[in-house]
Amino acid sequence: MADPSPPGPALLANLEPAPDAPPTSRRRRWWRLVALILGLALVLGAGGTAGAAWLYTRSVDKSIERVDAFVGVPEEGRPEKVAGKALNLLIVGSDSRDPEVAGSRTDTIIMAHVSASREDAQFISIPRDTWVDIPRSADGKSGGRKAKINAAFAWGGAPLLVQTVEKFTGVRVDNVMMVDFAGFKDVVDALDGVEIAVDEDFTSVHSSREFAKGDQHMDGDTALDYARQRYQFADGDFTRMRHQQQLVQAIIERAADRGLMKDPARLNSFIRATADAVTVDKGMKLFDTVWGLRGLRPDGMTFMTSPSRDTGWVGDQSVVFADEDASASLYEAVREDEVTDWLIANPQE
Repeated sequence: MADPSPPGPALLANLEPAPDAPPTSRRRRWWRLVALILGLALVLGAGGTAGAAWLYTRSVDKSIERVDAFVGVPEEGRPEKVAGKALNLLIVGSDSRDPEVAGSRTDTIIMAHVSASREDAQFISIPRDTWVDIPRSADGKSGGRKAKINAAFAWGGAPLLVQTVEKFTGVRVDNVMMVDFAGFKDVVDALDGVEIAVDEDFTSVHSSREFAKGDQHMDGDTALDYARQRYQFADGDFTRMRHQQQLVQAIIERAADRGLMKDPARLNSFIRATADAVTVDKGMKLFDTVWGLRGLRPDGMTFMTSPSRDTGWVGDQSVVFADEDASASLYEAVREDEVTDWLIANPQE
């Protein structure tokens, strides 16, 4: 894919400032925040000056809700930061309009690792049914035992999920991003749709929409429907995770194309759509994150799944058992900022 023509500071000047954010709560959309950060990074990497970039990013920052994702997380129990300049982001998502998702459990958990060079990033999906040790919740009423990893969020919110993921991976989480997958429609529509390579014929259990194998152009409703399906597939949630990864990648590639970069109004609509309902931790510095990622491009991103050994049952619960050896090897590479080398030695399908 060709690099976009540099629009320079003029493009940034045409992007309208954000109004002050209303005090109402916003739905949380993890993939929207990925799109927001990378979309802003694309703008900054396209020729904008640091000063203009700071002003625009600051205006977007006003519309983003923040949460204390690390409150009550004991420092003495956290992993050490090994590769100081690398970034490890915990991305948490749910689908508020999916009839299969109940309560406050998450259906998407991703460890996003951005290398110290900022030239590559890996998005590692952790299956929501992974059977792990969950620390005791702050109120002492839950946890302290093994359970599905997504129970951590239901029992203790973002802080307990941070503790659980850090215990499972041995990787220190730098920042937390939370979003609602249902809001995905607005971002896709702001991009005039995305291109998805459907891997097999199937029918949606929610809408009866037919998906034919091959390349398809999808609008927001269609893409959201595509990302929700799991019961038609032998590996269920694993296929859904792959489809979600496809969609994030398609959004990023679409956002980076020449048409968007040359159309300030359309680019602004895309960025505002992604920022509208995003929640991040209080310590996250949006400008520093975006400016640091301005050189990252879609071909430097890898989407993968945390290694699993098998699926099975614990009592009446269907669970995923992690491949402990492969997981230890992968997350050691994350800690040491050596994931690119790990991928060469362990090629993904």
